[in-house]
Amino acid sequence: MTNREFLIKCRKQEVPKFLSVLKAVPQGGPDYRPDPKSRTAVELAWLLAAEEVALASLLETGKAEWKDEKPPARVDQIVSTFEQSAALVDERLAKLDEAGWAKKCELLMGGGPAWEDTVANMMWGFFFDAIHHRGQLTTYLRPMGGKVPSIYGPSADDSGQ
Repeated sequence: MTNREFLIKCRKQEVPKFLSVLKAVPQGGPDYRPDPKSRTAVELAWLLAAEEVALASLLETGKAEWKDEKPPARVDQIVSTFEQSAALVDERLAKLDEAGWAKKCELLMGGGPAWEDTVANMMWGFFFDAIHHRGQLTTYLRPMGGKVPSIYGPSADDSGQ
């Protein structure tokens, strides 16, 4: 199995878990944050969707422009954006050959380069960052009145069955 094939396999396992966490964010609690320095729940949820949007662009053009945009008002809009973008990323990853996987790419912020690397390293970097932020978001769910879904096994709210 190649490194690219391994990422595809990991994404097939993880994207449904991302969706279960995003769908668990209560519509009435998106402004929740545990500390004034923390992102709000809706900002974290939007970050997960925005990363997929950026990756879809990266796989298409070799560049992604990171924009700190205001999140949509409704959680279901964030879920929809994540679903559509993740499907596009998966489609583009499946078509990518090993030369494309090793190709140089860049993440732009404010019009300038913020990160230049191979597609492989950037895809894995975004993947691990998203898992980190998903974990943050799960810690917000109960204080907002939501339930933590099963991710890698049962939670106190979801037996995973």
